[in-house]
Amino acid sequence: MVDVIAVVGPTASGKTALGIRLAKQLGGEIINGDSMQIYRGMDIGTAKVRPEEMDGIVHHLLDIREPEEPFSVAEYQQLVRSKIAEIQQRGKIPIVVGGTGLYVQSVLFDYRFAEQQADSELRHALQDELERVGKEAMHRSLLSLDPKIDIHPNNTRRVIRALEILLSGEEKEDGSLAQTPMYNELIIGLDMPREKLYERIDRRVDMMMQHGLLEEVKRLYDRRLRDVQSIKAIGYKELYAYFDGHDSLEEATEKLKRNSRKYAKRQFTYFRNKLPVLWVDATAGAEKNLEEIMRFLQETDRNRRIETDG
Repeated sequence: MVDVIAVVGPTASGKTALGIRLAKQLGGEIINGDSMQIYRGMDIGTAKVRPEEMDGIVHHLLDIREPEEPFSVAEYQQLVRSKIAEIQQRGKIPIVVGGTGLYVQSVLFDYRFAEQQADSELRHALQDELERVGKEAMHRSLLSLDPKIDIHPNNTRRVIRALEILLSGEEKEDGSLAQTPMYNELIIGLDMPREKLYERIDRRVDMMMQHGLLEEVKRLYDRRLRDVQSIKAIGYKELYAYFDGHDSLEEATEKLKRNSRKYAKRQFTYFRNKLPVLWVDATAGAEKNLEEIMRFLQETDRNRRIETDG
């Protein structure tokens, strides 16, 4: 049996529902795998699971920071690995659910290898992280991976490059990446045709607006939160531009949809190129996906027993 499961995929693909069904079936607890859902008061824009949706399943690492507080991938890695150990000690299965590929990757794998050719997907993810958390948090992430490294925090180009080297896989002869797993993991990815996903994203944004996203962002805006990493998240930065008078509400909403679609495309690219994912059809629904995953787990266990007995 695997000892850690991750449910990944682009925004609006149904990760929350599948994660909860898996936890119910396997006796698991869920760990947040979204870099923005750690923040209190940022619920609608991050599509945070609501208490009534949890169905009695314990969820970890939601609402653990105030929006003005910094948070880095290094802190996330440490917190999640600690939570995984706690959950396993209780005899439960840890299930990481979320769409922040770099965060999930940092927990499940150890990438301390020699320098290789530039990795464009990882570099883009690190640059996104730099824009979101700032240079000091990125430098702390670097030091957590290599405490002896001597790079000034202001030299962001070298910080990014060093992180890229430390987090990248060693290239094998066939051109694929050698990954050193920290656990006996299963990563499940939710896939669907791009056109259908983009339609779901647009509908989700409309529902977010109907359910109070504008009011949620206004509360943050009225707190004069500026130049903090949380407000750079999709769904917040676009509506800040509206409150600042730079865009009309219609323009801001369309930018939110467009940026969400672009982010979903980057998520797909990252998960396909960086992680060993078992892909399932998101359009089939959580019930059918659960059946497929359980069959896969049972077959994996059978094969493992055969190998052990042999």
